[in-house]
Amino acid sequence: MTITQGHEQTRILVQAAAQACEEKKGQDTRILELDPVDSGLADFFLITSALNDRQAQTIADEIELRLKRERGVLPASVEGRRKGDWILLDYVDFVVHVFLAERRAFYDIERLRKSARPLTPAEFDEELKHALAEKTRAARGKATGLKGRTKPAAGAAKTSARASKAKPAAARSAKAAKPARKPAQKKFSTPAAAKKAAKKKSAARK
Repeated sequence: MTITQGHEQTRILVQAAAQACEEKKGQDTRILELDPVDSGLADFFLITSALNDRQAQTIADEIELRLKRERGVLPASVEGRRKGDWILLDYVDFVVHVFLAERRAFYDIERLRKSARPLTPAEFDEELKHALAEKTRAARGKATGLKGRTKPAAGAAKTSARASKAKPAAARSAKAAKPARKPAQKKFSTPAAAKKAAKKKSAARK
């Protein structure tokens, strides 16, 4: 299953709300993954039952407190808290319904949302865990691919360094291969000295 970043955050919030229901002894807790065509703005309904109005209020309070404390999220609106037979917490992307058992049976939201996919909290947790594991594997694979692409560049840098080291040696070899220059002719400091040397050279030839 592929989960987008925004959808992932919504699922984490739903998971936390479902855990609060379980801890406060909510009955027959279900999560409905709503059909996008049929759901309007919300992605999920979280539905649970309470034995009496006081327990319903306790469940609703725990959900609100936990999401505020752990995730910094508050409901856009809360309805029915005072009466307690059907408390609705609207978090925009998902909606929590805390019913008294008879009210839940009367309104039967699960039946009305036939296109929705029902999940238990355990099934929902397993799907979320699997999706997050897939995301982690994909991120690691991407990181590994990036590392693999950088290796040739490092090799090229080494080759370039070796070539730059070889240049001075090649230059020295070329310098050594150059023919030796002919010795420069002796220069004289004055014209008289030059004439004298020329006379000596002429006498030697004779």
